[in-house]
Amino acid sequence: MTPARFRKLALALEGVTEVPHMGRTAFRTKRKIFATLGADRRVNLMVQAVDQREALFESLPDTFFSLGGWTRLGYVAVELAKVDDELLVELMTDAWREALPRTNARRRK
Repeated sequence: MTPARFRKLALALEGVTEVPHMGRTAFRTKRKIFATLGADRRVNLMVQAVDQREALFESLPDTFFSLGGWTRLGYVAVELAKVDDELLVELMTDAWREALPRTNARRRK
């Protein structure tokens, strides 16, 4: 996946805006940031379930990385050049749903 394709897919999700965040580009809903994209060609992506984060780290260690304190808050680093496009789209869609204002998130599940 390229950074440009990731950006296009993220912005195609309903209600997503792009804003600067700590030297990165953040993708957010009105409620919260669900992903950031850096010049390093990595995406920091919200993955809420601890067991899902651990499974990604274990099964794809060259693709998914811990962000230390940010991982404890629910975020993982993703190497765009190595991630399966379909998996990333699925994870990004889940992250977007989790970041929606609560009334909207419930309607989309």
